[in-house]
Amino acid sequence: MRTNVVYLIHFERSFRHCRHYLGSAVDLDARLRHHRAGTGSRLLRAVVAAGIKFEVVRTWDGGRQLERKLKNRKNAPRLCPICSRREK
Repeated sequence: MRTNVVYLIHFERSFRHCRHYLGSAVDLDARLRHHRAGTGSRLLRAVVAAGIKFEVVRTWDGGRQLERKLKNRKNAPRLCPICSRREK
């Protein structure tokens, strides 16, 4: 059984002002294949085209409502375990 998952992607280096991508999916593996192939979200298409590597660094159980709630916080770096380690 597949469940909705919200995921946070960390870019190895910034793309313009962005360092993270927050999304949701029912099938995370399939969604990541789209992102890596450059056929996913607009931002990740640009990130892939720029040759920037990325990885999923955190997931939560939930769907689009949780995704929107987390995006509205506008604090992806604090949600990111890689970036929050750097702040200390």
